[in-house]
Amino acid sequence: MDLTNKRIVVTGGSGFLGRHVVGRLKEAGCTQIFVPRSSEYDLSCETDIRRLYRVHRPEVVLHLAALVGGIAANQKRPGTFAYKNLIMGAQLIEQARLAGVERFLMVGTICSYPKFTPVPFKESDIWNGYPEETNAPYGIAKKMLIVQLQAYRQEFDFRGLNLLLVNLYGPGDNFDLETSHVIPALIRKFVHAKESGQQCVPVWGTGTPTREFLYVEDAARALHMALERLDTPEPVNIGSGREISIADLAHLVARQAGYQGEIRFDPNRPDGQPRRCLDTTRARELFDFQAEVSLEDGLARTIAWYAQHRHSLNLAA
Repeated sequence: MDLTNKRIVVTGGSGFLGRHVVGRLKEAGCTQIFVPRSSEYDLSCETDIRRLYRVHRPEVVLHLAALVGGIAANQKRPGTFAYKNLIMGAQLIEQARLAGVERFLMVGTICSYPKFTPVPFKESDIWNGYPEETNAPYGIAKKMLIVQLQAYRQEFDFRGLNLLLVNLYGPGDNFDLETSHVIPALIRKFVHAKESGQQCVPVWGTGTPTREFLYVEDAARALHMALERLDTPEPVNIGSGREISIADLAHLVARQAGYQGEIRFDPNRPDGQPRRCLDTTRARELFDFQAEVSLEDGLARTIAWYAQHRHSLNLAA
């Protein structure tokens, strides 16, 4: 698909990933991009979604909007995470079908995978068990949208795409300790600890779980490539293919932030899923995507961005 002359709606386009995706599309020559704002369109309301499609007549929709957060946020608001993510996606897909949208790309999550999925995660394993409990409501909501897109392709020939993204990080990330994911939380903690002379930094959990991380600009490139080249509703893993323990990650961030004090892991806090690392073969085979930015380089860029912008982020102490 040639996207340059298409009318494109990007939900969540003003968010972390969305800003990078919109920027990339504009660099590629796309000029008809609309980003709905929550003050004007409530994406959990069917009437607002129908109005969005009627007014802007999109030919392509990228659904990036989601209610997300780390372990603490998932434990605090599981019902809200389940409902909001399910209702937004289900109604956006249905109204896109009725409005004749040519292509609909949904960003899913590896939180949909079973808790004890063999590593590396293969897309064929996604239905082989229940997700890790702390983020299961969010993961299952997104999982249901995989079924919807597959069913719509079968019955209506609706062109839906579904990319399963690992944890993203990079410039412009969310550094609020209540809702952020692990990398921005660690960056904020270690930068502050270095400046304040803090002797010890606490980190949730045992440090033994592993995670995979993808630099946000790589993720934006993956979405762009998928829109142009992918034509299947089957889920496709998008990641870097590198697994790292939380303990090793914490020490890496500390070194890059210049912090030399103690890192103390708290085993009384939940670890989340034991291991996460994706098999990214399908993305490489179907549309030739591979991550380009190493974790070390991506962390350096993100720490530098945070150091430059943190005083303007209005973060609570």
